Amino acid sequence: MEKYNVVIIGTGAGLNIVNTVLSRRLSCAIIEDTKVGGTCLTRGCIPSKVLVYPADVIREAQHAERVGLQLKLEKFDWDMIGKRMWSQIDENKRMERSLSKSPRLSFYKGTGEFVKDYQMRVKLKDGSYSETFEGEKFLIATGARSFIPPIKGIENIEYITNENFFGDKFPKKPWKSLIILGGGVIAVEFAHIFSAFGTDVTIIEMLPRLVYTEEPEVSAFLERNLNKYMKVLVNKKAIEAHAKKGVKIVKIEDMKTGEKSEVEAEEILVATGRRSNADLLKVEKTGVKTDKKGWIITNEYLETAKKNIWCIGDANGKYQFRHKANYESEIVENNMFAEGDNRLKVDYSSVPWAIFTYPQIGHVGITEAEAIEKGYKIYVAKKNYSSVAKGFAMGLNKGDIDDGFVKLVVDQSRTLLGAHIIGPHAAVLVQPFVYLMNAGYVCNISPTPESEPIPTYSQTCPEAGSFMPIYRSQVIHPSLNEVAGWAIGSLRSVNIEHEHDHEHNHDH
Repeated sequence: MEKYNVVIIGTGAGLNIVNTVLSRRLSCAIIEDTKVGGTCLTRGCIPSKVLVYPADVIREAQHAERVGLQLKLEKFDWDMIGKRMWSQIDENKRMERSLSKSPRLSFYKGTGEFVKDYQMRVKLKDGSYSETFEGEKFLIATGARSFIPPIKGIENIEYITNENFFGDKFPKKPWKSLIILGGGVIAVEFAHIFSAFGTDVTIIEMLPRLVYTEEPEVSAFLERNLNKYMKVLVNKKAIEAHAKKGVKIVKIEDMKTGEKSEVEAEEILVATGRRSNADLLKVEKTGVKTDKKGWIITNEYLETAKKNIWCIGDANGKYQFRHKANYESEIVENNMFAEGDNRLKVDYSSVPWAIFTYPQIGHVGITEAEAIEKGYKIYVAKKNYSSVAKGFAMGLNKGDIDDGFVKLVVDQSRTLLGAHIIGPHAAVLVQPFVYLMNAGYVCNISPTPESEPIPTYSQTCPEAGSFMPIYRSQVIHPSLNEVAGWAIGSLRSVNIEHEHDHEHNHDH
């Protein structure tokens, strides 16, 4: 039986530790059932942004009327846009060739299945199985796949998911009409893309609001703006689907009233969430535990319930973003070979993300409601784009439907708990808050007689994560940075009782 020092299942973030394994002159097996590179490269965030940017430009051209410019889109070259997208996805071919040629590295194309403790076989593309092999250490980085809800008749019609969209279902031209089931990240990004290219889009979301992980006012702001370009139906559940005379029809039910109606379109995109791939791995045969939704359970060191088996990325169900998976791969890269007390713990307190819809959303940390639920005493601050010179220069005025904002959630100790932004360049504007939440103040420790003259170490002060560095910093004027930086000045108490507040009537 072949034996490997390390077995890596999945070639997304799992690839990040290959060099470390090989540099230690260890043997390694890599298993991949689809295209090398994982979801982000081949069927997710990278190719989708190649489509998002042209859509952004179309919307910005329309917005230009607000600043006195009449811009007209003469035409768009969908073939060229598609070729640029495929050029990114096709990077997987070069990566696969590289893996196939690497010494001490065995590449298996198929689905890994545990046979028993630390033993695995691979179901190959032709349906046959590889020989069973053994691994000393395993890394599960198998990602996730689209969750298909129990809609009557859905299995009898063809539909789109993010997997087959970036495959054989990529359209030769934008569809005339599109129904999107779901209101999360994938749903609102695709809605932005296709509505900008002229598709008649309808979003159907069973929850009361879109992007449910965001602040309620962010969700409401997004819904108001998307409704300018498409139809957004929240509190509506898809219960049945069928095709008739070249049209696809979805029957929906109102979650409040039970009233039923129908929506029809040329195509249906199912974007109702993600599900674990752990069932495909048969992890139960090796002692790896999953939660009730099937996500692999990991501890603070990213270990599973089975010693020497780790799990990263979408497979553990926590924050399904590639940058989070990359971060976890660095933790595992250390912990897989760490000795003694040198293991690293994972920290999810400041995981950032962006939603590249229109308007754009940036997010890090917890929401106001989450902070209160966790027992924090908090302030919140909110600042609109129109309140700064650059915002006005961009054609944003107070009261405009698209006058975006920055919202900060701050603990009474001045620690930043969350930053939530919706509007132009939100992904860029939120990033400094991420750095701040991970940095804080650094206190140099005075050297003792026994220590080196120049201290080579420092420690993080209790003020770590405080907003004070922003408060004390100059902000480039005029720029959108002012929206984020000046939000500090509008902090207001939410659930903090201040002594003598009743006497001074809040006028201090």
